[in-house]
Amino acid sequence: MTRVVLAGGGTAGHVNPLLALAQELRDQHRLAASDLAVIGTAEGLESTLVPAAGLSLHTIARLPLPRRFSLRALAFGPRFVGAVFTSWKILGRHRADVVAGFGGYASAPVYVAAWLRRIPLVIHEANAVAGFANRLGARFTPHVLTAFPTPRLPRARVIGMPMARVITHPTEKLTAGAARSHFGLSPRKKTLVVTGGSQGAQHINATIAALVPTVIRAGWQVLHIVGAKNPVPESRPEGYVGLPYCDRMDLAFAAATAVISRAGSATVSEIQLLGIPAIFVPYPVGNGEQEKNAADSFRAGAAVLVRDVDFTPETVAVTVWPLLQDDAALKRMKSQAAGLGRRDAASQMALTVMGALRKGQR
Repeated sequence: MTRVVLAGGGTAGHVNPLLALAQELRDQHRLAASDLAVIGTAEGLESTLVPAAGLSLHTIARLPLPRRFSLRALAFGPRFVGAVFTSWKILGRHRADVVAGFGGYASAPVYVAAWLRRIPLVIHEANAVAGFANRLGARFTPHVLTAFPTPRLPRARVIGMPMARVITHPTEKLTAGAARSHFGLSPRKKTLVVTGGSQGAQHINATIAALVPTVIRAGWQVLHIVGAKNPVPESRPEGYVGLPYCDRMDLAFAAATAVISRAGSATVSEIQLLGIPAIFVPYPVGNGEQEKNAADSFRAGAAVLVRDVDFTPETVAVTVWPLLQDDAALKRMKSQAAGLGRRDAASQMALTVMGALRKGQR
């Protein structure tokens, strides 16, 4: 019997690859749900998505890394030690044979606990700029995997983003018409899918709301995923569907003629794999990782990058909108996306996890 603990959470970019690996271990390596456990936080998306997937979730304190000196920074050290101790107990209680981590607030204490218990560790970095947790974890293991080339993890192997099989290996072909009908849209009209990630993006939402009448007058329709923390617009003209959250992104992407999106790693990877023409509006806060996530798509001509500050109704009307009206350009972008996506990342990571266990390496 092999027991695996998966660590990570917060946003969909951490939770979804974690769940994709768990499903791969269950389907292809015959692990039971009881052989898997997840360590996350009570505040992140994992608090709902992990139990919904039939997996047990153990929570530890959410510990953002302090950016400046403060009373909170002084408390970080003791709280981190406490989270390591809690993780150490969970790993022992689950009798973990191997740990697989995906970064985020929950991962760093688990990595340290795994090192202390001499449990083999595999980590996956989703972004082109590695976060603190995975930079720390990479010191404890030779098994470092990434979705994109990540310079600060020099020994890493690029495998792509673990994604659900409903995206990578669908059992039935999803037609654009059927996918659009699922959301109550016309099966025949060109469809613009807009998403700001699992939490949404207020700036993108406001700009799109101002442009919806123009888009609809031009014969398009809009599927707008506003994010769980944002209200769906009260005014919803025919041809516009707004959702707070979408649990069938496979259908949303199948419906899309083009996508306007933030450039989170999971979203970029899915769009690359499916070859959808994209306008990426990278999140301007952080380490600049979203712009780097989208760099390959931009260089290949499969996507356009628009700075967040430039994503206004006036600018979009003269830059993005002419592109969406150019069918030949959209077709060219779709063809130039060929080969960017990686379909087998979840299976590659599952093999690495099982291989790390057999080798007994940290």
